[in-house]
Amino acid sequence: MKRSTGVLFGMAAILMLAVSCSDVKRTPGKVYMPDMAYSRAYETYSTNPVFADGRTSQAPVTGTVKRGDEFPVHIEKDAIGDTTHYFASRQLPNPIASLTDAELKETERLYLINCGICHGPKLDGNGPLWNNGDGPYPSKPATLVGDSKYESMPEGQMFYSLTYGKNNMGSYASQLSAKQRWQVIHYIKVKQGKIKVAAAAMDSTAVAVK
Repeated sequence: MKRSTGVLFGMAAILMLAVSCSDVKRTPGKVYMPDMAYSRAYETYSTNPVFADGRTSQAPVTGTVKRGDEFPVHIEKDAIGDTTHYFASRQLPNPIASLTDAELKETERLYLINCGICHGPKLDGNGPLWNNGDGPYPSKPATLVGDSKYESMPEGQMFYSLTYGKNNMGSYASQLSAKQRWQVIHYIKVKQGKIKVAAAAMDSTAVAVK
């Protein structure tokens, strides 16, 4: 009797040890710093009830200039329903007259990271968010190459849209400096065929996103 009882206790101990050493965690345990483990921050492009436009990504405060900004542009954001400054921005010239091979490659990388998800790596509006209509985005983003509306759009107006956002596109002023925004616009115009560059500069048809 004593022997059988000892065997049962031994088997129970082995079973408990096996369960306790299992890789499968039934409970998350205690979190030392829950604010770091479970972020309450809003995602960059998520909706946000705190701001008037309902977006988390916001342009810098009007009238402020980022430290080290090489090309600050003092043009105000239009009030809701107004387009005065948007149309006035057509007169803004692009201070980026040309890009070196290295700058063009870096600008292509910036485009792919910030713009390609919507407008596509080929600038045809078929990025991952649209994905031929199978993506999560309900409407196709603008076709930057192949649509006369955007091919004829002045660079200053593009800069306004990148700075303050336009329609469904939010502001990119917090992600890209003024210089980088002008460079991306220059890159778009190169792809549209509006600006000619040396063939060597455009040999890189695909730049890896790091």
